[in-house]
Amino acid sequence: MEPLEAELDRARDLAVDDLADAIESIGFECTRCGGCCTGYAPDEPGGAPAGEGAGEADGEGVAGDDRAGDDGCHGDRAGDDREPHTATVFPDEVREVADAADDALGEAYDWRDVARPMPYGLAEDEDGEPAGETFEWALATDDCGDCTFYEESDGRGACTVHDSRPLICRTYPFSVALGGTSQPMGEAVDGEGMVRAHECEGLGREISRADAESLAAALKERAIRELEEAIAVRDGYDPTAAERADGDVVVFDSEGPKNADGTPVGSG
Repeated sequence: MEPLEAELDRARDLAVDDLADAIESIGFECTRCGGCCTGYAPDEPGGAPAGEGAGEADGEGVAGDDRAGDDGCHGDRAGDDREPHTATVFPDEVREVADAADDALGEAYDWRDVARPMPYGLAEDEDGEPAGETFEWALATDDCGDCTFYEESDGRGACTVHDSRPLICRTYPFSVALGGTSQPMGEAVDGEGMVRAHECEGLGREISRADAESLAAALKERAIRELEEAIAVRDGYDPTAAERADGDVVVFDSEGPKNADGTPVGSG
C-alpha cells in the first residue's frame, strides 16, 4: 500500500480535464430523487428515492409532506429498521454548514445540530449510548435517518444548505481510485480512468462540459482534502485522549481529539 503522502502527491497531480473527460463519458444528471440524502432499509442500495415507499400507492403519508409511510420516512420500513444516511463532513465544513443553516433557516445551529461522531468503530454502552473512539464526523440525521438538511417539495428533494454542502455531497456519486480516499455508499457500478461511479439513478445521463469540469474540480479538491485530513488525523492521534474526554466518545479529526459536541478534549 502506498503511503498517504504518496497518494496525496498523486491526488495533487490529477488533471481536471482528464477527470472531466471520464465524468462526461460516464454521464450524470442529478434527478433530485433524494437517494443520496436519505436513510435506507437494509436491503436497499442507498436512500429511498423521493416519494417512494409504503403508503404511496394507497394515498397514505404525512399531510403536507411527500414522504411516504405512516412514520413520515422514505421507503417501506419503519425508522428503527433503517440505516441512517452517513456522509463525511470535515471540521471547517461543519462550521460553514452551521453558518449557512443559520442564514437560511433563521436560527442558530451549533456543532451537534450539523454533525455527529462517525458511527464506524463506536460501540454501545450499557445504556445503548455510543462509546469509544472514531475518526471524522458524519452529517447529522433526523429520526428517519435522513440528512437533517434534506427536504422535499412536490416529490423532489432539495438541500437547505445547498451552496455550502460538503465536498462529499458536491461530488456524489463519483470518487477517485486513490488509496486513503473515501468511497460513497455501495460498490462502484461504473468507471472510467481514475473515476469511479456509485449507485445513482442519474448516471448515464448527458452532462455539459462546463458541469463536468466543475464536478471534476470538486472531485480533485475532495481527494486532496481527504488525504490531507487522513495524514493530520494519523499524526495527531493521542491514545490517552479518552482519559481526558468529557464523555464516552472521542472523535479524532484534523484539528485534534474532540468530544462528541465538537469541543476539544482537554490537554490534561
